[in-house]
Parts: sequence; C-alpha cells; structure tokens
Amino acid sequence: MRTAGVFVFLLLNVAMEVISGADNTKGSVSEKSSPENKMKTEEAEANHTKPASFSQFLGNLLVVPMDGSHWVGLKAIAQEMGRRGHRVTVVMPETTIRMGPGKHYDTLTYPVPYDKASIDSVMSTHKDIMKKSAQPFMEKIKRRFTQFQAISDFLHITAEKLLFNASIISHLAQQEFDAVLTDPMVPTGSLIARKLGLPTVNLLRGIPCHLDMKSAGCPSPPSYVPRFFTGYTDKMSFKERLINTLMALVEPLFCKLLYWRFDQITRDFLGENVGVAEVLSDSDIWLLRSDFTLDFPRPLMPNIVLVGGINCNVKHPLPPDLDSWVSGEHGFVVFTLGSMVSDLPEEITSVFLEAFRQIPQKVIWRYTGKVPDNVPENVKMMKWVPQNDLLAHPGARAFITHAGSHGVFEGLCHAVPMLMVPRRGDQPDNAARMASRGVGIVLNILDINTETLLKGLKEVINDSRYKENMKKLSDLHNDRLSDPLELSVYWTEFVMRHKGAKHLKSALHELYWFQYFSLDVIALLTTVVLVFVMLTAKCMKLCFRKLRRKRKQE
Repeated sequence: MRTAGVFVFLLLNVAMEVISGADNTKGSVSEKSSPENKMKTEEAEANHTKPASFSQFLGNLLVVPMDGSHWVGLKAIAQEMGRRGHRVTVVMPETTIRMGPGKHYDTLTYPVPYDKASIDSVMSTHKDIMKKSAQPFMEKIKRRFTQFQAISDFLHITAEKLLFNASIISHLAQQEFDAVLTDPMVPTGSLIARKLGLPTVNLLRGIPCHLDMKSAGCPSPPSYVPRFFTGYTDKMSFKERLINTLMALVEPLFCKLLYWRFDQITRDFLGENVGVAEVLSDSDIWLLRSDFTLDFPRPLMPNIVLVGGINCNVKHPLPPDLDSWVSGEHGFVVFTLGSMVSDLPEEITSVFLEAFRQIPQKVIWRYTGKVPDNVPENVKMMKWVPQNDLLAHPGARAFITHAGSHGVFEGLCHAVPMLMVPRRGDQPDNAARMASRGVGIVLNILDINTETLLKGLKEVINDSRYKENMKKLSDLHNDRLSDPLELSVYWTEFVMRHKGAKHLKSALHELYWFQYFSLDVIALLTTVVLVFVMLTAKCMKLCFRKLRRKRKQE
C-alpha cells in the first residue's frame, strides 16, 4: 500500500509540473503577442519575399519514364520544367509505345532488341484475351500467364538495356544532374539515382502490392485501407475485413514474385546486397496520382503529395471540324479504352455499334482496328482522340472508359458521368470506387450484350442523379489550393534546390520490425506487470500465513 501511495504521489507531482509548464508556455506566448510585437510581425510578413536564389534557381533534371499511359504525367512535368528554364533530359528507348521528343526537353535514346512490330504484337494480346472462346479454364489461365510473361519480359529487357549500357550510364554521371524524376513501378530510374547518388522524385498511381506505401513508411491498416484487386471500399463487413487482412498478409509474397527479377538486376547493377524495396525507401518525394474524391482517406507521410488529375488542365480547343461534328442538341459520348486497348474483337465491336445506333447522342470512339461496314451515322471512329479536350466540352453527356486513372480523373475533373468497363490492374478498383460514389455504372466487357450496354448507357445519360453526384464530386476535386501540375513542379524544384527532402522522411527504416510495433516495450511492460503481480501475490500470501499463525497461537 505504501508503494502504491508513493507511486500515485509521483504521478501527481509530474502532472502538476506539466500543467505548470503549459501555463508558463501560455504566458510566454501572450507576452510575445503584445501590440508592439504584433506590428513588427505584420511588417516582417509584409516585407517577406522568396529568396532570390530560389526564384532564380535553374537546375538540371533527369527523367527516366515508364512507357504507355504512365508517360502522360511525367511528360507534363518534364514539359513544364523545361518551359520554366530548367535543363531537362528524358532517357527513353529508340522504339517506344507513346514516348517521343518534346519542345521543352532533350531526349537521350538507347538501343533495344525489339521494333515497333514486336511492341504491337505484345499489345495485341489484350485484344486476344477478350475474344470469346470455348477453351477450358486452364487454357485461359495459361493464355493469361503467357500474356503477363510477354509484358514482363518486355519491361525487364528494356530496363537491362539501359542499366547495363556502360557508355550511357557514364555519360549520365558526367551531366551533374540535381535530381531524378521517375515512375518507380519499373524501378530503372530509382536504380540510376542510387548509382549516381541523386535524390529521387517519384510520380506514380501505386504499386499493386503496396510496395510504395511500405517504402514511404505509411501505415496501411487492413481494417479500413482496401487492398488492390479487392474492389472494397473503406467501410467493410467482417467477411470483407477478413479477406482484406488475408490479402495484406500475402502482399509481401506478391511483391517478391512481382519484383524478383528486378531484385537480381538491382544487385547486379549496384553491386550491393539490396533489393527494390530498399532502393525505393531512399526516395525523397512521392507524387501520388491520387485524390480523396477517388480513393479513400488513409494515413500518409509528409513526403507523399497528392497530385491526382495532373493533366486535367492541360487542354486545348477542339479542331473546328470535330467541334462542329460534336455540337448538337443531344450532346455526345466519348468512348476510349486507354493506350493499351484501341481495338476490340469483332463480336464485342458489333455489340457497341448496335447499342450506339439506338441512342440520339453522337459517339466519338478511339478505334485503330479495321472499321466495320455497318457503322451508324452518329458514330465517328478515330485513331486518336483529344480525350481531355472532348470531356471538357459542355456537350459531353457520358464517358465510356476502362477506368484507368488518367481517364477517371479527367472525367472527374470535367464532371462527366461514366460507364466503366474495367479490364486489369487498378481499373476494377477505380471503377468500384467511382460506382460506390454514385457517379457511374460498371459493366463486364467480356459478358456485355446490346441490351445491358444500352440500359446502362441510357441510365447514365438520362438519370440526373449521376450528373448531380458527379458535379458535387467534381467541385470537391477541383477546389484545391494549388493545381496538381503546379504542385508537382514545385516539389520537383524543391528537391533539386535542397538536394533532397530527407527531413520529411520518417525513421521507420531505421527500426527493426519488433521496434516498429513496440514489441520490446510491450514485452518489458508485461514483464514488469507480471513481476509486480507475482510479488504482490506472494506478499499477500505471506501476510495471510502470518495472520493464520497468530490466530492459532491465540
């Protein structure tokens, strides 16, 4: 009892000291807030300007992009950085899907052992997978695995041809770059940055096994942070939380399978016994193509900056002939399926054409395949469409999309309701999240028929709830302090000026796993409590024994 009393007294004493310290702090603040000091502060703020060295800073930026749709955001930043006077060098293979020279950046190309026909062959597998067939289940799985392997080989070969090109790496080392801007989904740029000792700025949508969040040190509780490929929201039932937790447990294994070849490339290139995860943890700033109008709220570290909709405001007037064609009483529908799928199997194409024939709206369809003979008058098929410019047009009534992040953000930015036909990657999750907010409908493109497509399209166009919900969500998305592109450029320049942003990184990676979860602290406290309980029990036992002896003697 005496020990317990002393312990309580000490606690009360410490509490009084803390309160006293807080009162003293308040007093010091109030003293500093006197009218005289206030005038000085206001005068200093009025005269405050950004240091001349910051405003006049012109740096040297290396960009190592990923091809395909991943190039869109990186290109926007590279162009804007170059336009502001920075020297920007973009490293890309001689043969690409979408990448190419630009007005405000230099390009450095390296040879690769494939040509345009090889790329087209890999890309055509997306169309082949969508063809309906009576093949057994295992044959379909085998076909999908073959497709994945072809794309994986393409990415690894491209990376190796750059990383193990000694002359190019030597040339880059001599250029005195200030930072590297890259997409870490393929960690080529991150490896080069580590090799050259340069700070890294990452622009990405996300990595399927949450490797980006783990590398940045962000907590990801499975109780309310849905995992990739689940299609869950942040409000999950017990069953969904169970599945989500199991997904979280197998994520490390998934990461190993996804990056085992890059882990080997990392060790060979750097000559260090490290993997991709360790390299990515060195990243200074993560520009995440995310926004809480699409994704769900979750904990983020200070070096993660949300730049969802980065290319939304990069728009131009429509060409006069296209503008006159889309103008009309009923408006028009935009139909694109991203950079990877611009051609569909014949049977799916006929389903879409038959449905379009039965609506009054005009349809702009990005389609690079053979144009069918029975194309309705209200349908215009084009090999390339200015998607963002069309969605910004006041006549846009609906957006048929594969739910890729760029398309979703553009539709969100311009408040166009969506009919989504997701296929792979983050697309099913994006579609499920937009549908949960009541701004669109999700259909399976493999099972689609004219009736379901027509019903969904009419519902999105004619039911005012979709437009109203999308308008509210769009207003939230667009109401921000800074444009995503401006924000991306600012943080890239920040890293270049200060040679990194180490002060924004947590100490997570300096801790062992048991320290991160405070298991050592819990173990110590548990031991103390157990010892205290045991000693108390023994003392009480001893006291009772003495009392019994006393009673017996009496």
